[in-house]
Amino acid sequence: MSAKNYPWRTGRSCVFKNFYHLVFVTKYRRQVFTHTMLTRIQILFQETCKQMDCELLEFNGEDDHVHILISVPPKLSIAVLVGKLKGKSSYFIRQEFASQLKYKLWGKNLWSPSYCCVTCGGAPLDIVKVYIEQQRRPSSEKGIAQSLRERQVNVKDKKIRNSLDSPLKGYGMHTSFK
Repeated sequence: MSAKNYPWRTGRSCVFKNFYHLVFVTKYRRQVFTHTMLTRIQILFQETCKQMDCELLEFNGEDDHVHILISVPPKLSIAVLVGKLKGKSSYFIRQEFASQLKYKLWGKNLWSPSYCCVTCGGAPLDIVKVYIEQQRRPSSEKGIAQSLRERQVNVKDKKIRNSLDSPLKGYGMHTSFK
């Protein structure tokens, strides 16, 4: 599923599509999760995401790790979110499944302290790079004034405006000035 299938989210002063693929592994990479545990972890992650103004888009896992795809507002630190997800799930899973976990894990940790975080969605990096390189940078104060005059003329001319094409247009990131 592409990023185009997910709607833009809005904050108080921003519009965003921030997708993160997170992977959490169990402490010592122990094979402890059952189908029931993974279902409970998914419910706990959904609750935590709702509390943190995030959206859990996908969840799955195996006996020693989980993968999640999540939409996160720009105001929220990924490290803080990971801490909340791991902390709450560890607390409840260790309480609810104590008899199953006591021989596989010791101490108070369910999760390894590390995690994998990969941003995803949007335009490929090569296209974003080209888009940024194609931006017009004024060379001086006189250039700024001239650039603004030219932009006003271009915006008024509908034919020119319609012929403008951005490399990001197909990725929902193209903006047009009206």
